[in-house]
Amino acid sequence: MSIYVEDNLQRYTYVLTEPAGENFGEGFTPDLTPKQMLNLGVFGGHYFEGHHDEFPDEWFENAKLSDHHDKKQNLFQIDASQSRQEWQRKGWIYEEDPRGWFQWYCRYYLGRRIPTEDARQIKRWKNIQRHVSQVQKFCVQGDVSCRPRQRQALLHWAYDSAKL
Repeated sequence: MSIYVEDNLQRYTYVLTEPAGENFGEGFTPDLTPKQMLNLGVFGGHYFEGHHDEFPDEWFENAKLSDHHDKKQNLFQIDASQSRQEWQRKGWIYEEDPRGWFQWYCRYYLGRRIPTEDARQIKRWKNIQRHVSQVQKFCVQGDVSCRPRQRQALLHWAYDSAKL
């Protein structure tokens, strides 16, 4: 199945080659689906800037969305994001996914595969494990009030810090 996207950042067609939510790369085991992340509250509710027609409507039924970046839309009501401009400056943006890692993850979850980019993004996801370790080391298990900025950042990477 092909998906065509046209918005203010790109005109792009991609092909889904895997079943949604299946056949993830080795060691890539996110705790949360894109829908769960959106429902919990990520990226100030403004990640897609209103451009999310390519994704299933059901993902957005209970999503915390905003027409501007609003930290109150985040689960921990704290800002734990850098701007897209900062992501670009650091070389984290791949041209196929101009909105960054979460856009890549949404498309990957749906079944798009780009082997080289997938490997790069999965490696970045695995590197976030250091934050999991810090929450585990410095917080009492289940105390979600401990290290809220780090927990929000983990949520942005599909880690469920509530189980830590």
